[in-house]
Amino acid sequence: MSAITTCPACGTKNRLPSSVKGRPRCAKCHADLPWSVDADDATFDDATDTALPVLVDLWAPWCGPCRMVSPAVQQVAEELAGKLKVVKVNVDESPRISQRYQVQSIPMLLILRKGTLVDGHIGAMAADQLGEWVRAKVG
Repeated sequence: MSAITTCPACGTKNRLPSSVKGRPRCAKCHADLPWSVDADDATFDDATDTALPVLVDLWAPWCGPCRMVSPAVQQVAEELAGKLKVVKVNVDESPRISQRYQVQSIPMLLILRKGTLVDGHIGAMAADQLGEWVRAKVG
């Protein structure tokens, strides 16, 4: 599974694999790319297996607050390109991940480091609050 992202530095479209060691860089200008991928029960462990800290966004398409926080998550991914990976998980399609993290309310945001839960937050946050929270936990 892979996604397409546009390089913020030069505008080149790049294919982003869901799992790879290291961090993705633009094929043309070699700038760090915002790394945001979708995962499900089958791909979650591979998607979160990275040396970079991972922000996990547990969401559902019918959830209004989830749709409200999504642009803030993307903004944080862009601001922390090369320093953070974002993994988005649709809880309706991923019951094992929901059970693993005891999801009872969404949106639920998690920060993982080397597969270990560092912190979690339930509910939507404004982009600046989300950025501050992630930076405080990621370093």
